[in-house]
Amino acid sequence: MSIVLSRRSASPLMKRCFPFLHWLPTITRDDIKADVVAGLTGAIIVLPQGVAYAMIAGMPAEYGLYTCIVPAVIAALFGSSHHLISGATAALSVIVFTTVSQFATPGSPLFIQLALTLTLCAGLVQLLMGLMRFGAVVNFVSHSVVLGFTAGAAVVIAISQLKHLLGIHIESGSTAIENLTLTLQALSQSDAKSMAIGAVTIFSCVVIKRLWVKGPNMLCAMVIATLLALVLGDVALVGAMPSSLPHFSLPAADVVTIEQMGMGILAVALLGLVEAISIARSVAMKSGQLIESNQEFIGQGLSNIVGAFFSCYVSSGSFTRSGVNFTSGARTPCAAIFAALFLTIILLFFAPYAAYIPIAGMAGILFVVAYNLIDATHIRDILENDKKEALVLVATFIAALVLHLELSIYVGMLISLFFYLRKTSCPTLEYIDPLSFNIPTDIAREAAVIRINGSIFYGSCQHLQRSLQTCSAKHVFILGRGINFIDYSGAQMLAEWVNRQKQQIYFCNFKVKPIQVLQSAGFAKTFGNTVFYRNVREALYVVVNDKKAPKNECSVESGRVTTAML
Repeated sequence: MSIVLSRRSASPLMKRCFPFLHWLPTITRDDIKADVVAGLTGAIIVLPQGVAYAMIAGMPAEYGLYTCIVPAVIAALFGSSHHLISGATAALSVIVFTTVSQFATPGSPLFIQLALTLTLCAGLVQLLMGLMRFGAVVNFVSHSVVLGFTAGAAVVIAISQLKHLLGIHIESGSTAIENLTLTLQALSQSDAKSMAIGAVTIFSCVVIKRLWVKGPNMLCAMVIATLLALVLGDVALVGAMPSSLPHFSLPAADVVTIEQMGMGILAVALLGLVEAISIARSVAMKSGQLIESNQEFIGQGLSNIVGAFFSCYVSSGSFTRSGVNFTSGARTPCAAIFAALFLTIILLFFAPYAAYIPIAGMAGILFVVAYNLIDATHIRDILENDKKEALVLVATFIAALVLHLELSIYVGMLISLFFYLRKTSCPTLEYIDPLSFNIPTDIAREAAVIRINGSIFYGSCQHLQRSLQTCSAKHVFILGRGINFIDYSGAQMLAEWVNRQKQQIYFCNFKVKPIQVLQSAGFAKTFGNTVFYRNVREALYVVVNDKKAPKNECSVESGRVTTAML
């Protein structure tokens, strides 16, 4: 039995503005039951994660839980995925810390305000990208960049938590390498109780996960660590956490500070979108749902904008929570809303108990989180099978350790872009044996059939011009099936080449758009009367008979091109 919200269906405009109107009227009682169970499971799973991620971000513990409540609801209502759960993530928490800690002391009121400002600005960037339909932009962040960044973030997290695991007190450095150096220099200050609690926490997480695969291993490990801390005594604790709902907060509007955080804002916005889309698509492959990238951008942007005013720092899709949500039987985005509701209840009634959680125990949980972030299988595959992508991955990983974490994304993207431009700027020219087209032997001796595999644009003009000039055949057949587009510079290069050559040049198998560019007003003098043949055999008819092809054989008719297989 469906739950009917209104007798009148929403208009198409309303559905575009409020995408939840598509699925909300179709929910059944069985869906609600399944979503309640999935939501309760998700709330239990996220409890230790929210506190741990807040520690990574340099925020008070309750802010991690706030970030798993408000953004989850907004992203569920305005996103496109039925199973994606948004909230605090490890990678984004690290970027928040490395970006904002340059301007304020972690945990201070100024730090919190700047973190909220970072969240608001990142959300605005994401929303703008969604409204401008830039969903395809995430495709420019290659999988190797994401793997390298995630592995680097995992090491950064582990190094940042070493001091808590060892029980030493040192200032945080600006990079992972600096943090590691400071930690090693202070090893003599290590506290045995903290080390014992951290080790027991890690051991408990691993063992419980193996014995109880679907159980809340981190929550159980956190309880064990808390009990051990009470027995040992005299160890650093997380401290009291207020039993309150996410409260109204006002991000700073300091233009100078926003400009200084500009690189971090863009990195957070882009990484958040990459995480969300990647996770949504991964789950959708199992559920069979189609994901709309632009709508997901809008959902993530709105979740961060609204969250910034309710004490939430940057959020994105959570792989762990989304995976648990799907495997727990969630059917609609209502599961995310129920998870947020249950987490709110837990926060109101059980928050005081967080005061007894040992910091060393949280550090142990974060070590497990960091380990799980490293996708060893895919990293090994790339390192063994693709040298270029391996270089991108390694460079991104190293940059994450020696630079600010947010900069490593740009390093990886620039290297990926370099290889892409290098490849596209050198399209291959494939010389095909003329005899394979049944060209008479006497003509074949003086003919060259060249297939251009790649688009002709400003970046490839020099390479193509140099390659084409080496051809000295009397009859040159240019096959354009592999040319998707030609820009102005490419058309100009071809026009100059045609005008300089003394050979007979025949253009075959060209697509509609390249022909339209070549026959535009700017190049009509060269290509205005050029016949674009459907295939080499049609052009051969002209060569053999030494006359023009019949008009009805022309490849361009009423703006359409008919092509034939070679």
